[in-house]
Amino acid sequence: MKNRKGRMDESILVCVYYGPNGERLIKRGAKMANMLDCPFYILTVDPLPYDDFDADKSGYVDRWEELADELGAEEFILMDNEKRPTAKAIAEVAHKYNITQIVIGQTAQNRWEEITKGSFVNVLLRVMSFIDIHIVSFDREVHTEEDSSFEGGVRCFLLKEEGDYVLSFSCIRDICYEGIFYKEIGTDFNNGIFRYVHNGKTYQVQVHDNKITEPLKTPGNVKFYGEKKPKG
Repeated sequence: MKNRKGRMDESILVCVYYGPNGERLIKRGAKMANMLDCPFYILTVDPLPYDDFDADKSGYVDRWEELADELGAEEFILMDNEKRPTAKAIAEVAHKYNITQIVIGQTAQNRWEEITKGSFVNVLLRVMSFIDIHIVSFDREVHTEEDSSFEGGVRCFLLKEEGDYVLSFSCIRDICYEGIFYKEIGTDFNNGIFRYVHNGKTYQVQVHDNKITEPLKTPGNVKFYGEKKPKG
């Protein structure tokens, strides 16, 4: 691991958990750090003490430490024996290292269920202000005949810019809607449909060239929608 000399107004935290996708997340975070010329850190949180890890968990930790060294991460952070909620542990690390962007993984299997029942992303945002969150989707397969002309859904958000609602794949404090974007197959642009839930009902709007092309029928569905941003 090494110190990355570059801009200090940005700092990235990659949050990983056991499984084959952790390495992909770390490489994504490293790529972002190289593009921004900023430091990045790797974090995993586990309620068990390290001495109780089985061979699989220990193997993942060893591999992540190797990647941290290979890719120039500032530090690999293992918070073992952690009994607090994961979001609070992440928030503590983010505050300590002045993190401005967080990278986490999101599988498609439970994505829609999380949207309807509550989002871990919103939990993170409630305990951390002014941090962008990047969700990396691992499963981009099409699962229903209805969506056969679209790629697998990706969690995204809507921002209001100059009177238009536009897609954002980073979760920041100005978002108004949270939902799933289904991109049309065979297009290089963000064309497709955006689905979201409001009061238990699913709504769908068309997207053309990254913009919503029809009126939204409900208020924003993000819990902090409409709150004033603190001055600072």
